[in-house]
Parts: sequence; structure tokens; C-alpha cells
Amino acid sequence: MTKLKIKSGDNVTVIAGDHKGSEGKVMKIFLDKNKAIVEGINMVSKHQKPNAKSPQGGIVKKEAPIHISNLSLIDAKSKKATRVGYRMEGDKKVRFSKKSNEVI
Repeated sequence: MTKLKIKSGDNVTVIAGDHKGSEGKVMKIFLDKNKAIVEGINMVSKHQKPNAKSPQGGIVKKEAPIHISNLSLIDAKSKKATRVGYRMEGDKKVRFSKKSNEVI
């Protein structure tokens, strides 16, 4: 199983692709596909048939998954994209920002 450096709830920026420069919060991670859904980014139009939940049906805008390699974590201190590292603090493994060396 692969270990991803981005988790749900992280603030990320898009570093490649059509939405380059956009920022948002990670809502869901798909480990098997190495993709994530980021709030407000990579919006697609989905045609929805009428059902009990939405009797009208119609076209719905929703977020589509974006590949993890196109995302970078935002450093809380400098508000810029940073790489993520891991280190041991005592007997606990923590993530840290390579830019500011602060624990995330």
C-alpha cells in the first residue's frame, strides 16, 4: 500500500494542470487511484436523472478527483506550497514542512 503525504482536511494548492494556482481543502482521498477531491477545484457538470432525492433531475456541478502529483501542501506559516517530510519526535512520527521546518 502506498503512503500519501497529503491527508483529508489539508489545505493544498494545485501545481500543475488546468487549475494551476487554485487553492482548496482536501475533502476525500482515493488511495487506490492516488487521487483526491479538493473543495471547489476541478468542477464538472454531471447529468442527473430524476429520483426520490431530486425529483427534478438536471445538471449538477460537482468536484472531480485530481491526481495527488498535481497537489502541494500549503505551509501554514508562509502560505506557500511546501514539500512534506517525516521525522520522529520522541516516539511519535510527525509530518513537517520542508520550507519552514514546522510540524504540520
